[in-house]
Amino acid sequence: MATDVQSFYKDKTVFLTGGSGFLGKVTIAKLLCTTEVKRIYVLLRAKRGQEMRERCAAWDKDPVFGNLMKTNPEALKRVVPCGGDCQEPDLGLSNSDRQVLIDEVQIVIHTAATVRFVEPLHIALAVNTRATRLMIQLAKEMSHLESFVHVSTAYSNCVVEHVSERFYPEHLTCPAEKILELLESISPELLDKMAPALMGKYPNTYTYTKALTEQVIQKEAKDLPLSIFRPGVIIASYKEPMPGWIDNLYGPIAVLYGAAFGILHITLLNLKAQAGIVPVDYCVNMVLTCAWNTARDTSIKLSPEPPIYNFTPNNDNLITWGGFRDKAARLRYTYPLTKMMWLPFLHCTTIPWLFRFTAIFYHLLPGYAIDLALRLWGKKPRMIKLYDKIHKNIDILAPFVITSWSFDTVNTRKLWAKMSVEDQKLYDFNMSSVDWDDYFLQALAGVRIYLAKEEPGQEVVERGRKIYKRFEFLHRLLQFTLCGGAALILWSILKRLLGSFV
Repeated sequence: MATDVQSFYKDKTVFLTGGSGFLGKVTIAKLLCTTEVKRIYVLLRAKRGQEMRERCAAWDKDPVFGNLMKTNPEALKRVVPCGGDCQEPDLGLSNSDRQVLIDEVQIVIHTAATVRFVEPLHIALAVNTRATRLMIQLAKEMSHLESFVHVSTAYSNCVVEHVSERFYPEHLTCPAEKILELLESISPELLDKMAPALMGKYPNTYTYTKALTEQVIQKEAKDLPLSIFRPGVIIASYKEPMPGWIDNLYGPIAVLYGAAFGILHITLLNLKAQAGIVPVDYCVNMVLTCAWNTARDTSIKLSPEPPIYNFTPNNDNLITWGGFRDKAARLRYTYPLTKMMWLPFLHCTTIPWLFRFTAIFYHLLPGYAIDLALRLWGKKPRMIKLYDKIHKNIDILAPFVITSWSFDTVNTRKLWAKMSVEDQKLYDFNMSSVDWDDYFLQALAGVRIYLAKEEPGQEVVERGRKIYKRFEFLHRLLQFTLCGGAALILWSILKRLLGSFV
């Protein structure tokens, strides 16, 4: 017998943006695996010479759909690509596609966004803010619309350290409407130059444009059945579509990856700060549940403002960045990489100058040595260029791993309580139930398989362990050599000083 959430999606037509992204693909997989959804329209743009239909057709080989294709090989036929681009006016939709969406769609899930922190303001505004306004305008024309879920971020209001489930327009230097007028009326170059003044206390264009987007929703979506979902930092899956699945190198996963390779040894990180990390499958489960609740809860339609759901670890199961590092470190021998370049270890500091000083010895000097060896072997040097990129990314991410935020999750907990026991099992997003030790075991296995592209067999793991032990011996030998050399130098200096007094 179908659950309440499953019954809601039966024979429904969904319009999904961001369907080719990390969150989007898991959303598609979950819908097709657990519901009898009629059709999923996905906004896609051509990419790198590949037409949108070719991109969609290639999904049957994507690991995220692997289990689905085994049980239901025809499932992806329910996914229909719509040519478009969130950066374009009118979302880049053709008139015919737009009319199809207006006539057929009942559920809108808007996940599309540019998550690059250093995105030029004119692009971030177009993709994150203007596109959401256009989505709202499109939704108002949909004759059968029942539910609209907008995916924001828990850090859209990062200028405050305690984030409630409400709007924060008071922190914007200028109303969203005026900023969007600037986007249309002045050159991109001039707008980008104005970015520091417009952003105020916001650390980057991503969080700033997400805050503007929420104000657009607050002002312009009052008559829509709409909810805002604010997830924390979305990382590898816990259980679905397979444990540890990940396809990108953003944020904390990049730290795990760099440390596992023995490349990253020092970073900016506040070990005492709360880590607002959430598994992608739990995010998807909550998005789908939000859509169900938005359609069924009449109080949402009567409310002057749409409900907001913060989604971060619950107070009874918090994890710090120190816990994140330590749990990963304890497992580094369990799933070692055969391609590691040195012994995996990671030191952390919150002091920028100390990070830069330590990076000279942990990153730059070894990097120059490796590049010199590569040149001597007739190969292209790459380590210093890689470390430059790593250090820039560390600087960009610093505000989010040094500051400790807390989040109210009252609405999220109320939503969980509304669900039946069957739906709670099928669409689990209860962060209190996450076993972080087990989670990191799955996440590191996923980093090894899906990012490092290593085979999952035990034979490969054993080979990695042998390499790990070899580098551990070399690391200890290097430490002994350096400490011994330093002691000899100090002893020599001390002897000279003592000799001068005799």
